[in-house]
Amino acid sequence: MKKSLFPTILTFVALLTGCAKKQIKINPNKEKYVVGICQFVEHPALDQASNGFKDALTEGLQQNGRQVEFDYQLGAGEAQTCLTVINGFLAKDVDLIMANATTPLQQAYYATDKNPIPVLGTSITDYSSALDIPFKDGKSGTNISGTSDIASIEAQVNSMLSLLSGKNIQKVGILYCSAEANSKFQVDEATKFFNAKGITVNKRSFADTNDLLSVCQACNNDDAVYIPTDNTVASNVETVGAVVTKPIYAGEEGICRGCGFATLTIDYYNLGRLTGDMAVNVLLGKEDITKYAIQYDNNPVAKYSKERCQKLGISVPQGYVEL
Repeated sequence: MKKSLFPTILTFVALLTGCAKKQIKINPNKEKYVVGICQFVEHPALDQASNGFKDALTEGLQQNGRQVEFDYQLGAGEAQTCLTVINGFLAKDVDLIMANATTPLQQAYYATDKNPIPVLGTSITDYSSALDIPFKDGKSGTNISGTSDIASIEAQVNSMLSLLSGKNIQKVGILYCSAEANSKFQVDEATKFFNAKGITVNKRSFADTNDLLSVCQACNNDDAVYIPTDNTVASNVETVGAVVTKPIYAGEEGICRGCGFATLTIDYYNLGRLTGDMAVNVLLGKEDITKYAIQYDNNPVAKYSKERCQKLGISVPQGYVEL
């Protein structure tokens, strides 16, 4: 990277990643910022996260007398499309990239290796698993930070089994896309908690939507189904709901609305706002992204589908909110 002729305008934060010394470009003195948003696919949870991000960033910058222009693009559910979008952002010289979901985050991380502008992720379950890099105390030491959408998987397992008590649940199928690193992380975690309760887990994975139908049919050999936060499933809830006849507990609200009977979910709009607040701090130089720890929504909400619970004969206890 060439040395700037205007050091008072451009601030460079130096860091070490492996053996390579990189500089992250920020400009805390701009009047108007350009921010690229790459959202993996269009579905309610990710839509809410993007909307929350845009609202919070716009409001936060306006409070500081600044403006922002968004370049919002969808990744069409494909890694190559996400990479094309990210490279377009870099060609446009955006000030920050918001990567909504794991695949856009992965593509943004690798694409910015030689041009490390700030990248904030959202709707990511586990950043270390997604990027295969260590996060010490939640900090990457790189140009990557953001927010996680993980709710307590142990609490989700306990909620699911409590609601299904009396239904002799011995086998649970976990439906997920094997191409999503964060889904695999959740599957491994959930399996431990189910096994600890003496329940057999069948990992019902599919590589892409071509396999989804047959895998959904296999789920009907289980007593119940757990679906983690998985973008591919979330984009195909109609198929899942039409084929799977067993009770489905979802890892997030969007999937639950489409095919589940209950969920313990975060609020994705609030998660997006939290990411937008982080973007304000990064752009204005208030936080060094290399030392900015991953943020979490610590207030998940238990929700249920009244119609599906009635069909399943499930009595929902106090504390659950109807979808």
